[in-house]
Amino acid sequence: MTPKTITDSLSVSTQIEPENVAQIKELGFKSIICNRPDGEAADQANFAAIQAAAVTAGLQTRFLPIVSGHMTEQDVVSFGKALEELPGPVFAYCRTGTRCATVWALSQANSRSVEDILKDAAAAGYDLRPIFGIAG
Repeated sequence: MTPKTITDSLSVSTQIEPENVAQIKELGFKSIICNRPDGEAADQANFAAIQAAAVTAGLQTRFLPIVSGHMTEQDVVSFGKALEELPGPVFAYCRTGTRCATVWALSQANSRSVEDILKDAAAAGYDLRPIFGIAG
């Protein structure tokens, strides 16, 4: 598990395990968002196990599962609302981190310039130009 910093208030990661939660807290995160539906893969930890570890560690959580390739406007709104409501910095995870970076970018589109969003995403290793209709 290696979080990729998108902004000072958000980092994203690949799938985590309950035993990663203590390290997430040690890194200074205050909340965890899961963007991966339970059961997407047979080998992934389900959200209840992550949440139980987070509660023990004193971290807040939010389960916002997004089906890969089927992100909705409601997913974007819910993610933006979670970022406003949860104490930061926030650690978000999915299978590869891309869903988290994408939903974050779309949730910021009404308040930040596309250029700034793309710059922050690129610094974390995500090329999100296609979601804004910009050729790579």
